Amino acid sequence: MSEFQFKPFDEMTPDDYAEIGFKSGLEVHQQLFTDKKLFCRCPAGKYNHQYHSEILRHMRPTLSELGEYDGTALMEFKTKKEIIYRINRESVCTYEMDDTPPFEMNPQALDIAIEIGHLMNSTVVDEIHIARKQYLDGSIPTGFQRTAIVTVGGWLPYKERKIGIIQMSIEEDSCREESDIGHRRVYIADRLGMPLIETVTEPHMVTPQEVAEVCQIIRKVCRSTNKVRTGIGAAREDVNVSVHGGTRIEIKGVPRIKEIPLLTYNEAMRQWNLLRLRDELLKRGIRANTLKSKIDEVTRYLRKTKYQPIYDAIKDGQIVKCVTLKDCKGIFRWQTQTDTFFSKEVADRVRVIACLTNQPNIIHSDYPGETISSLEGQKIRKATGATEDDLLVLVWGDNQDTETAVKEIIIRVREATIGVPSETRQALRDGTNGFERILPGADRMYPDTDLPPLRVSDERSDRIKAQSPVQYWENEKWYKELGVPADIIPDLSISPKSRLFKKFVKDLDINPVLAAISLIQFPKRLKRMKLKTDILSNEIMDKLFIALKNGKIVKEGLFPAMEQICVNNGFSDEVLLAPANEAELEEAAKNAIQKIGSIDLYNIENKPGLIMANIMYKLRGRINGETVKKYLNENAIAEVN
Repeated sequence: MSEFQFKPFDEMTPDDYAEIGFKSGLEVHQQLFTDKKLFCRCPAGKYNHQYHSEILRHMRPTLSELGEYDGTALMEFKTKKEIIYRINRESVCTYEMDDTPPFEMNPQALDIAIEIGHLMNSTVVDEIHIARKQYLDGSIPTGFQRTAIVTVGGWLPYKERKIGIIQMSIEEDSCREESDIGHRRVYIADRLGMPLIETVTEPHMVTPQEVAEVCQIIRKVCRSTNKVRTGIGAAREDVNVSVHGGTRIEIKGVPRIKEIPLLTYNEAMRQWNLLRLRDELLKRGIRANTLKSKIDEVTRYLRKTKYQPIYDAIKDGQIVKCVTLKDCKGIFRWQTQTDTFFSKEVADRVRVIACLTNQPNIIHSDYPGETISSLEGQKIRKATGATEDDLLVLVWGDNQDTETAVKEIIIRVREATIGVPSETRQALRDGTNGFERILPGADRMYPDTDLPPLRVSDERSDRIKAQSPVQYWENEKWYKELGVPADIIPDLSISPKSRLFKKFVKDLDINPVLAAISLIQFPKRLKRMKLKTDILSNEIMDKLFIALKNGKIVKEGLFPAMEQICVNNGFSDEVLLAPANEAELEEAAKNAIQKIGSIDLYNIENKPGLIMANIMYKLRGRINGETVKKYLNENAIAEVN
């Protein structure tokens, strides 16, 4: 392998990522804004921590169509988890608990999915075939998720190239996890069955920053329809990462796009360092089939230990087991991610599969910090026949869990002799990632026999395409040509007001900057004033701009009118401030000149501006600045620039 050394995150360059062969793709999940769930008629989006009952289930794997078990299903089965579902009768029915056959797919959800597919330049399939995807982690009570491919192919513009879309599927959402402690995992079922789409890209991103930027593009495409849910948990990203010599690793459930760059950087570093660890083990002559290991129970040597976790465990009647790994000294201190070592790879397996969740759950002879005494360590080394070149790993718990744990420790070290195991990993808050489960294979997918194929006619697809919004990047290009302020363009391009903006500019000949500010910035300002802006519908904004076009108000009257509409919770002619006439302007100018003239100004050149500001304040919302400036200049009252 190359002797490339990872730099700190902020110092890595595109050339560095090219040298290690960084490659990444996305799987973006987005909830759709529908009234009902995907395969039943329960209301969607009714989140509630209150529950009326609990259901206990145990999951077990089933054979695929080819008579094989999925590796992830087998791993989850080893955990021996009790799965508890907390159910609120207002948001869950017997379908979600697998006691009632599914309804036909929600047509509203499918239409939204097709619309988003068109915006991604994808091809809509002519027939929807629903499949079952096994989930043995308990997140779906049936043990499987219903899913179907809606579009294939497609692309998104990025810089000077195109990012390929593999496919987009529609599927039902899973439960929300409440807790996962030991052998008991608790879920809240209110989110279960809500429709969402999964967009899968080609692995075309070659730096961590590109991954985040492309994810933002997908997010904006979905938002531009105004038919997707927003807020925490409404969109979740899975990121696939690989490097030269590594394998595809899926980082699951990234909650925020801004976390993607550091997460993908650390995963690339992890894979690169695991490949170096593999080479080190090969130098020592250690291969998957030659790794020597030994398991011993060593409880009796530690009954008087001062290491508190083990002392408490033995006191509670638990046992301690030791894994001896021949000639493996030092590998648990092998760095994998930022401030993270190979020992954590092993500890994560013990936590997830053996359900030993109390931390720390292992200690080892490579760690010089707080642990058992050196005398206790020597006793164990002598009792197990280990040498100074061997690695000792201790794990404690009941007999079943420790037996699972020691086997997983050996399995994970054996995998290290091969390189990077295929895994699904979870995003952690510090930008690193941890083991979640074995990466699922194709064996977990099989046809659903409860629902027939669903034909998508050309007429349906064409109708949806005709009603779709303009692709947001085309809007952005047009807005730049119109001179719309750069800070407004991103929001306006995906706003439901974008069509209204087009009407104002093209049909009413409204100044584009004024229209953009009124539709995007003014509502934000009103929200900061603690006013509810939901009342500012397209119909009401249309009335305001028609009044502007017809001279019933001036542009300075738009914001005061919008403010009064929010205060009064409705539109009326009283919110339209009549433009000031010439007599009112003359009176306001006279008063302003007298007022400013009575002030001893430090900078006399400020006088014209102060006069104009005073007039504008007096006639607030009823006159525009150009009219006041022209009046003052024409009457030689003051030169206003």
